[in-house]
Amino acid sequence: MRDFRQAFRMMREVCKVANILVCDDDKDIVEAISIYLEQEGYTVLKAYDGVEAINVLRSQPVDLLIIDIMMPKLDGIRATLKIREENPLPIIILSAKSEEVDKIMGLNMGADDYVTKPFTPLELLARVNSQLRRYRRFMEKLGDKEKTQNIHVIGGLELDEDRVEVRVDGELVKVTPMEYKILKLLIDNRGKVLTHNYILGQIWGSAQGVEAANLRVFMAALRRKIEKDPGNCRFILTEIGVGYRFREATE
Repeated sequence: MRDFRQAFRMMREVCKVANILVCDDDKDIVEAISIYLEQEGYTVLKAYDGVEAINVLRSQPVDLLIIDIMMPKLDGIRATLKIREENPLPIIILSAKSEEVDKIMGLNMGADDYVTKPFTPLELLARVNSQLRRYRRFMEKLGDKEKTQNIHVIGGLELDEDRVEVRVDGELVKVTPMEYKILKLLIDNRGKVLTHNYILGQIWGSAQGVEAANLRVFMAALRRKIEKDPGNCRFILTEIGVGYRFREATE
């Protein structure tokens, strides 16, 4: 247990104090998660259904949301979809092993990660810290107004690094921080085939312990947003059994 506590402290040092909203209709789970997070210095806000979570997000600053899938009034999947319309904060969904389909659907709706019940404090804290690091880098870049304009334009797709925006044929496309990071990685290496393991390592920090299925889910969601016909892709090509490649403008 002492080793766990030391690991928690080391991970906690990499992130500043943040407000985390925990939403689950099981109050015991909310209390348990709150204890884990508060011991590491986080401020915890609580909600017990999707409607409450949305109201909290609209009334108070929140840096990360942990939300269960199965809840009354408004479940975690529908809540995530609604939240994504107005807030880019990282979302971690909680799921039981029997809710595999719902977990994939949650990622499709805009969640950034998931934790399967039962989970350990170490796993939860690691995922929270990882998502907060990515989100802070994303928001810092979004708020930097003094950088020289840095825009990639490839065959109708425009990625603006200064504004952290994506446009297709001139129209703004709302992407999550994770989708933006994947798209930028592909654009930075356009024309090159990036293997699944390479992408997982670059985006998640390590390919170990990260399911390739997660990458396919995020890629499918990204394609639905930027491709008019996902069956005949203009931008992101699949190299079967290997990985993905962003199409060169001259192809």
